[in-house]
Amino acid sequence: MFIVSVALFAACTGNGQNRAAEKAKIAKDTAKVIERTDAEWRKILTSEQYHVLREKGTDAPYMGEYYLHHEKGVYTCSGCGTELFTSDMKFDSNCGWPSFDKEIAGNKIIKIEDRSHGMLRTEIVCARCGAHLGHLFDDGPTLTGKRYCVNSTSLNFESAPKKKK
Repeated sequence: MFIVSVALFAACTGNGQNRAAEKAKIAKDTAKVIERTDAEWRKILTSEQYHVLREKGTDAPYMGEYYLHHEKGVYTCSGCGTELFTSDMKFDSNCGWPSFDKEIAGNKIIKIEDRSHGMLRTEIVCARCGAHLGHLFDDGPTLTGKRYCVNSTSLNFESAPKKKK
């Protein structure tokens, strides 16, 4: 019993230390990290945004605003405005959520092992505000082999400027 307890403590402590080191590295590479209380987030976000971004909820499949969105521009975090993906990174995966094959450079997304719901997945969160974005899978059909499966609720979209003729 003692050995199991020590092993579990060591495993938990190691994960915490790794996550803290990762957050510190990312904070150094990104704009100022945003930390708000639960009450502050509830004032800023809609109830749907709060559920997805802060409680790790999920949009209903095939229903999100950006699932079949094809306009040129940049997808940003709906919690803080950090630029996460461009429209050139987006592809139709037919999975029910917006999918991207890579992220904008600059350590703007943290990847965390997620063992919830009896699965092993990689959760993706905004490095600046900690918002839950979705999950990353290694089954993408593009050259990267990646599929960032993102909740529309976690995103805002900024259209690319129209070119003058």
